[in-house]
Amino acid sequence: MPIRYLVIAAAVSMAGITYLDRVCVSILAPAIMKDLRLSPLQMGYVFSAFTLAYACFEIPTAWWADRTGSRRVLTRIVTWWSGFTMLTAAALNYPALLAIRFLFGAGEAGAWPCAARVFSRWIPLEERGRAQGIFFAGAHLAGGLTPALVVWIAAFLPWRLVFVVFGFFGLAWAAFWHRWFRDEPREHQSVSSSELHLIEAMRGLPAQAHSGSWRKIWATRGLVPLCLQYFANSYALYFFITWLPTYLAKSRGLASGQLAFFSGLPLMLSAAADVTGGWTTDSLSRRFGLRLGRCGVGAGAYLVAAGIMLAGTLATNSLLAGTLIAIAGALSMFTLAPSWATAIGLGGANAALLSATMNTAGQVGGVLSPIVLAWVVDRYGNWNLPLHIVSALYLVAFVCWLRIQPEPAAATSRDSVGDLAIQKPVT
Repeated sequence: MPIRYLVIAAAVSMAGITYLDRVCVSILAPAIMKDLRLSPLQMGYVFSAFTLAYACFEIPTAWWADRTGSRRVLTRIVTWWSGFTMLTAAALNYPALLAIRFLFGAGEAGAWPCAARVFSRWIPLEERGRAQGIFFAGAHLAGGLTPALVVWIAAFLPWRLVFVVFGFFGLAWAAFWHRWFRDEPREHQSVSSSELHLIEAMRGLPAQAHSGSWRKIWATRGLVPLCLQYFANSYALYFFITWLPTYLAKSRGLASGQLAFFSGLPLMLSAAADVTGGWTTDSLSRRFGLRLGRCGVGAGAYLVAAGIMLAGTLATNSLLAGTLIAIAGALSMFTLAPSWATAIGLGGANAALLSATMNTAGQVGGVLSPIVLAWVVDRYGNWNLPLHIVSALYLVAFVCWLRIQPEPAAATSRDSVGDLAIQKPVT
C-alpha cells in the first residue's frame, strides 16, 4: 500500500479522536451541570471557553507548524489536549471547569491546519479533495458514534471517569505519530522512489518554498469570503456538538434512546457527505475547472441546507424535525472538502497558516454559537430561533462561495499553478 494512504489513515484517526473528546462533553453536560450546579448560560460559557482558546491559539500554532513541521507540533497538540481531557475529571467547580476547558482548547488549536500541511506535502493535488473528505468523515463518524458510546460507558462509570478513558486514546496516537511520521516523504524510509516522484511532482509546491509568510496570506484573493463561509459552517457545527441533545430533549421531547440516535445523526450523515463532497469537488474540478468544482459545490450545498434547516424548525413531527435538521447539517459539511482544498491550494507553502486563518474565522462562530443560543432561549423562550439564525447564516455562506476565487493569483491555466496542477509540476 502506498505510504501516503497510511498518512491519510493516521490523520483520519487523529481527526476522530478530536471529535471523540469534543462531543463527549455535550452528552455529559446534564450530569456535569447537576453535579457542579451550573445554569444553562454557565454551561454555554464552558462550551465556548474551549472554542475561544482554540481561536486564539490557532494561527500561532499553524505558523509554528509551517516553520518547524507537523510531526513535532501535532505530537505536542495531541498530548496536550489528551491531558486536559483527562483533567476535566478533576473539575470541582465552575471556575475550574472553565479554566480546564480553555486550556483544552489552547492545546488542540492548530490540529487541523497541521493536518492540512501534512496533505500539502504528502498528497498529490488531484487526490487532495478526496483526502480532505475522508479526513472529515473520520472526524464526523467518530463524533456521530460518540453519543451512543458515552451513554453506554456512562451506564457503568461516573462522568469524570469517562473523560479519563477518552484521554488515553490521544496519548497512544501521539506516541505512534512521533515515532512513525516524517514531515517530508523523502525522509520516510518506507516511501518508494516511484511514490516519492509522484508526490513531489504533483503536489504543486515550488521547489524553494518559503513558509510562514503573512504578506502572502493577506494578499490572497477570496480570503475574506472563504473565511466568512467557514464562520457559518462552524457556527452551525458547534450547535450540533453542544446544544443539540438539549434542544432535542426540551423542544422535541425525545426520550433517551431516540435522543442518543438523533444527537449523533448529523455527524453520522456528515461522514457520508464528507466523502461524497471530496469526490464531487475533485471530479468536477478536473472536468470543469476549480470555479465550478470548488465554488459550485460549496454554494449549492449551502443553498439547499438553508431551506432544509428552516423546514426542520417548522416540522411538527419530532422525528421528522430531527431528521431534517441532521440532513441540513450534513449538507453544510459537504462543503468542507472544497473549503480546505481551496485553502491548501491558495496557501501553497503556507498551507497551514492560510488554513488556520480560515479555521480561526470558523472558531469565532464556534465561540458565539453556544452563548447566542443560551441568550436567545433565555430571552425569548424559543428553541427554534437559534436554528433560524443557522439557516440565515447558510444563505450568507451561499453568497460567499459565489465570490471566492479558488485559483491562486499567479495561475494562468488549469495546469500551471493552482489547486489541480496535475499536468506538470510547479517549479
